[in-house]
Amino acid sequence: AWRDLVAFAARYYQRSLGEVALAALPPQLRDLSSVQLARRLKRKAAERADVAPDDAINSIALSAEQAGALARFGTESGPFLLFGSTGSGKTEVYLRAVAELLARDAAAQALVMVPEINLTPQLEARFKARFGADAVVSLHSGMTNPQRLASWLAAHSGAARIVLGTRMAVFASMPGLRLIVVDEEHDPSYKQQEGARYSARDLAVWRGQREGAKVILGSATPSFESWHQSRPAEGDDPGGRYVRLAMPARIGAGELPTVRLVDMNLQPPRTVLSGALLAAIGERIARGEQSMVFLNRRGYAPVLACGDCGWKSECPHCSAFRVFHKIDRSLRCHHCGFAERVPRACPSCGNPDIAPVGRGTERLEEHLAELFAAVKRPDGSAVTIARIDADSTRREGALESQLAAVHAGEVDILVGTQMIAKGHDFRRITLVAAVNPDGALFSSDFRAPERLFSLLMQSAGRAGRDAAYLAAQGSQAEMWVQTSHPQHPLFAALRRHDYAAFAQSELTERRAAGMPPFAFQALIRADARTQEAAQAFLNAASTAADGLEGADRVTRYPAVPLTIQRVANVERAQMLVESGSRAALQRLLTGWQPVLHALRRTPEGKGVIRWLVDVDPQAI
Repeated sequence: AWRDLVAFAARYYQRSLGEVALAALPPQLRDLSSVQLARRLKRKAAERADVAPDDAINSIALSAEQAGALARFGTESGPFLLFGSTGSGKTEVYLRAVAELLARDAAAQALVMVPEINLTPQLEARFKARFGADAVVSLHSGMTNPQRLASWLAAHSGAARIVLGTRMAVFASMPGLRLIVVDEEHDPSYKQQEGARYSARDLAVWRGQREGAKVILGSATPSFESWHQSRPAEGDDPGGRYVRLAMPARIGAGELPTVRLVDMNLQPPRTVLSGALLAAIGERIARGEQSMVFLNRRGYAPVLACGDCGWKSECPHCSAFRVFHKIDRSLRCHHCGFAERVPRACPSCGNPDIAPVGRGTERLEEHLAELFAAVKRPDGSAVTIARIDADSTRREGALESQLAAVHAGEVDILVGTQMIAKGHDFRRITLVAAVNPDGALFSSDFRAPERLFSLLMQSAGRAGRDAAYLAAQGSQAEMWVQTSHPQHPLFAALRRHDYAAFAQSELTERRAAGMPPFAFQALIRADARTQEAAQAFLNAASTAADGLEGADRVTRYPAVPLTIQRVANVERAQMLVESGSRAALQRLLTGWQPVLHALRRTPEGKGVIRWLVDVDPQAI
């Protein structure tokens, strides 16, 4: 079964079998001889854990919606889309589904996937508390090679009953696999962006159907693909092949936060945080509550600029600006990693007065510290502000210690990027603010509004998760959004927490435009020494595909540069191919592979460094 999964992934995502297999296996597995492997597996099998779920924890009363979802899991085959609002208790449903499976089948195993490493520790703690530490192993890229090997062998031998992990865990060898859970299934992190560009969510669904395992996809804001696949039958439409289970109510009768829009057109120029928002945060501090301020841009400022000559901190190796990081006085490119110290004066004209333009989380943290410097907490101590982003959590253990401080109530204002918007169960946060989300409203990427709505809904879901705490405080959860486009339909749906209406509106537009999920796409990308060489290779490839099987049913668009067309001195171009038939697209891509390889050896391939195929791309 495992070999079938790897073979399918290689075939569908247009990669070599060896590349997918090597990505799927722990690196140290290659170092073991067959005798050593057999010995290790025998030892692991002897360590097989007896699962004894904690009865006290399992006696937690379920809501009617949770109980209904569990009952449907038992009687229907799925795949299931668990459409539960933030705070509706989806994790408890996963835990119960796993508990029922393991109690029913002594050899069964369950795979539970999360989109990002930073969500693994808290979920791992909950599963180990429920099933015992020996029954649960993790699989993610943050582990050392020996740790990955130990977890993989435990899963392969059946010693581990539950595997928790990120997208790589979809390739875990589990002979007793009977249940797959994909939490936050909408998250783009499930799509691999380097090497074999597979979607772990889609492979999980394929694997479940192939191996007879039930599949649960969970989200408060499902991907439009999953939403469309779970549509009910209507008229001539037979409906989707997924079973949609709704859990709209929050546990404990908690209300979803009130959404407040701040029209930034009415604010004084260069306002960062409106007076009304600052007052609302101040009220939270006075009551001993916590606030979360979300800005999806790390660093101090996205660019340094000279007011005299117009110089900007461009990266010499990329068509992008280097970000100013004040904490270590560096300019860093977030694309190629090139970094250097901030110059004392403008490198172009010598003006010593070069200034940051725009702001990232680092600058926002500093700004909030200045604004609340004189404010005191109820106990008279100073206000504490913490920042969680990829920079502040680089050190091992930094993320865990910062999250622990938030959970302990030691932090009054939490500033961060999308890392803090997903999955975290903060009990004392009663206000969430999105500072500058407008960029995605008018992006050239057709998925940008879907991702923005999801991110804002997920962010809102961090507020007011403990109904009893809110009641005791006499408080109400709020989500503040500062925008220059308050009349945009996306914000109207957000105010109503109406994902279904937003999805329906967007899907109607996509159907009319012939975009996914009503069409199937792939990107052919070329990296070359010059932009001309990259585009010439792709356009020659398009011409060479004319006679291939399936070509008449596939639209091939002209080659264009990527949005950031140069990274690390390499020029990048892409060509979009699209079809209403997945089978026709796959036939063309399969036949195209040898043509593309041959083209590299012709004059059109001169200067091309590499090319790749990205099936079902998440960003265009």
